[in-house]
Amino acid sequence: MTIELPILITFVGYLVLMMAIGLWAYKATDSVDDYILGGRGMGPAVTALSVGASDMSGWLLLGLPGAVYLGGLGEAWIGIGLVMGAYLNWLFVARRLRVYTEFTDNALTLPDFFEKRFKDNKGLLKLVSAVTILIFFTFYASSGMVGGAILFEKVFGLDYTLALIIGSTIIVAYTFVGGFFAVSWTDFFQGCLMLIALLIVPVVIFSQPETQHGLDNIDPAMLQFFSSNTTAIGLISLLAWGLGYFGQPHILSRFMAIKSANDITVSRRIAMSWMVVALIGALATGIAGSLYFASEPLTNPETVFIHLAHAAFNPWIGGLLIAAILSAIMSTIDSQLLVCSSVITEDFYKKWLRPAASSQELMLVGRIGVVAIAIIAGIIALNPESSVLGLVSYAWAGFGAAFGPVVLLALFWQDYSRNGAVTTIIVGALTVVIWKQLEGGIFDLYEIVPGFLFATLSGVIVSKLSTPSDEIKQQFRVFTSKL
Repeated sequence: MTIELPILITFVGYLVLMMAIGLWAYKATDSVDDYILGGRGMGPAVTALSVGASDMSGWLLLGLPGAVYLGGLGEAWIGIGLVMGAYLNWLFVARRLRVYTEFTDNALTLPDFFEKRFKDNKGLLKLVSAVTILIFFTFYASSGMVGGAILFEKVFGLDYTLALIIGSTIIVAYTFVGGFFAVSWTDFFQGCLMLIALLIVPVVIFSQPETQHGLDNIDPAMLQFFSSNTTAIGLISLLAWGLGYFGQPHILSRFMAIKSANDITVSRRIAMSWMVVALIGALATGIAGSLYFASEPLTNPETVFIHLAHAAFNPWIGGLLIAAILSAIMSTIDSQLLVCSSVITEDFYKKWLRPAASSQELMLVGRIGVVAIAIIAGIIALNPESSVLGLVSYAWAGFGAAFGPVVLLALFWQDYSRNGAVTTIIVGALTVVIWKQLEGGIFDLYEIVPGFLFATLSGVIVSKLSTPSDEIKQQFRVFTSKL
């Protein structure tokens, strides 16, 4: 695939726009509250699209269309599971988390919220949760950097290492200077671009003569949601991806940052509409690709969107569509870097080293944290064949199993104790890691299912054995009265 000048100009123009947003956000960032949560001043539309863009990443434009290109609509179950999980997360978690985190002395991060919710003066809960976040997100971000580098490599013909450096530098730059404002507003524009791309590509491709001809000869199995290969364990595993939403720090932080809890309903409607339309577009793109390239199958199915954008559109439009892929990748990595930065700032530096640090000092530490995590993730990503790519599902399952039950129990059960919360996180994370190493039979079940189940049960049992103080119960009752 040769790169054309219009594609290059359009692509670079998009990147310049992202950097301009970062610089604008820098001027609007005056305190550590602004840097970490945007001063809790994000509007419903920005919050909604920021949630969607930071959640879906390159999977929406690369992974899912590629899977459908090969296997047909049977691959849609993971999307159905994600829609169900996202909706329940908005419905049950968003409002309560927004109110409770502000009520508990303006907690800015999940570990900070856990500590204040359970009045853990020893800091054990914050330490366990902060370490879990840093470990999972460092590997998660590195896998995204690999995806970005491969995109630059394929589209522009760059050396892999150079492509990795360029892509990572751009993402780090606007996250470094602008913090949450920059990440949320760039995610907003990236979410819009991703949606437009996923609508335009399948519509245009289906109108092509060769695609119309392919529709008459398509294998009926490609359009079936169930096939002979569908198993109960496989179906449950795909649907269970939705459980991950309850524990994803980069998604939950958007709920914490929305301007008012009263905006949650509007934001939920926007977010779910975006998500459903985008997923339908991704499924349609995969089917369109299987028809368009029926005579010349692609060597790498995950590049189907790139090839369709290049084949069916003029270079100017193609440049924007390819930029949408980078948008999907960037919008997840920047969120992960910001969460890591927040954890370093609030849950390590301020907690253990400099409790009296000024807001300006904390912002500086946060920005240094972005660079540090990015460097570590970049080093891991230097090998494009690194097994870290397989840790994407690890990270999703790990966060979902370790933090999902904690968040739900902390928001809905007044008798949940600190020891129960610590046990939940540890059991959830360990179950995911151990289960992943086992194969065959029931062990083929996606590790988030046993992780979520065992973490919840252990948290409830330990809490029954070590009930929280009357002060913590009273705090919970006051919180519920504010809903």
